[in-house]
Amino acid sequence: PMKDSHNKVYKSFSDVIEGKEGRFRETLLGKRVDYSGRSVIVVGPSLSLHRCGLPREIAIELFQIFVIRGLIRQHLASNIGVAKSKIREKESIVWEILKEVMRGHPVLLNRAPTLHRLGIQAFQPVLVEGRAICLHPLVCKGFNADFDGDQMAVHVPLSLE
Repeated sequence: PMKDSHNKVYKSFSDVIEGKEGRFRETLLGKRVDYSGRSVIVVGPSLSLHRCGLPREIAIELFQIFVIRGLIRQHLASNIGVAKSKIREKESIVWEILKEVMRGHPVLLNRAPTLHRLGIQAFQPVLVEGRAICLHPLVCKGFNADFDGDQMAVHVPLSLE
């Protein structure tokens, strides 16, 4: 094997990409992405099968750019800075615009590991109190999820593609 000036063995290409510390698992698969969040799931038996409950804190973060656009379009904020301060101060108009925005934007829920296509499903989000994502118990089988502390990721698709 080849060694460097400090007598340390060079890593081969396969050493660099394989295993937990390899390039794929270390950086590419575990990447942080915009328009996504993660939380514990709890039972929401009153929800329709096609709906999921999103905590206000997660929802405002996911849909912030759409809410800012709504505030500016409705002339409730003159610029991005004013809009962001209205969001920070949690003004009531912000929640109304957020609900309106959420009606037109389904979200994708994903529970790792995603072994088949039912591991990622689309839902219509609704605002809920608390910090957990709410799901109807009958949709959990596809995710192989239960309510004992399982976590799910939520993603906002930015286009139909």
